[in-house]
Amino acid sequence: MECRQILLCLALYVVCTLSKPTEKKDRVHHDPQLSDKVHNDGENFDYDHDAFLGAEDAKTFDQLTPEESKERLGMIVDKIDEDKDGYVTEDELKAWIKKAQKMYIYDNVDRQWNDFDVNNDGSISWDEYKNVTYGTYLDDPDPEDGFNYKQMMTRDERRFKLADKDGNLIATKEEFTAFLHPEEYDYMKDIVVLETMEDIDKNGDGFIDLEEYIGDMYSHEGDPQEPEWVKSEREQFVEFRDKNKDGKMDKEETKDWIMPSDYDHAEAEAKHLVYESDQDKDGKLTKEEVVNKYDLFVGSQATDFGEALVRHDEF
Repeated sequence: MECRQILLCLALYVVCTLSKPTEKKDRVHHDPQLSDKVHNDGENFDYDHDAFLGAEDAKTFDQLTPEESKERLGMIVDKIDEDKDGYVTEDELKAWIKKAQKMYIYDNVDRQWNDFDVNNDGSISWDEYKNVTYGTYLDDPDPEDGFNYKQMMTRDERRFKLADKDGNLIATKEEFTAFLHPEEYDYMKDIVVLETMEDIDKNGDGFIDLEEYIGDMYSHEGDPQEPEWVKSEREQFVEFRDKNKDGKMDKEETKDWIMPSDYDHAEAEAKHLVYESDQDKDGKLTKEEVVNKYDLFVGSQATDFGEALVRHDEF
């Protein structure tokens, strides 16, 4: 089955990345950029269009008339206004933008959903995931590929239980998304840190020392001369990663490393859109204010908003 092939490929990938010294492994998680276009409203609003609906959907913004654009933008405003008070706040707009930028994640979950939802009840239980993913692997005490599937399953179960907010061992689509992509959810970030530390902490003392940190990125394999980037990483560890200068990284230091507090582009874009559209300067937008600035949000060469509405509704 496809998911088992994915599991095997993932395991092989992990082994390869741990054993090959040719490329630097990057464990740092960054938010995706809102657009690869230059943000210059003096020339066009292409960046804003990408940020508002996602680059993939924005590519099809070329069929609708201005009137159609305004009508469908109004429909989207209703979706953004989560508390239905008639206003779009910066927080609501920020949440919408973040969701638009993560559409590729939702697409990934959609592609896998039917493989795991065996009984087609609209949710995925731990037993369904376990049986589909591991199946007969658990019956073989000495698999030919050498992987410890029971250990991998135990780790998956721990993450599944954390993603499952109501604790019933049945995941909704949102919970399953958090399980597959924990780095995207605040309540799952601690498990990302824990799993990272378990991967790197070879002596099992609960910390990451300098040699473990370097060893996760680079293996000498008989080459006594370290590349310059390895020397730079040693300096980074001593000067910046190990904040309390005890020679190792604890949980908080590891979290600061792999999940840095980056500049929040979605928040900045939300503030920008509100500032440019808020005619009465009350700090929030009515549907009329958004539609009046439709060219900023979607332009007159607009997209297939029907697809955007459906895809946002799914999550």
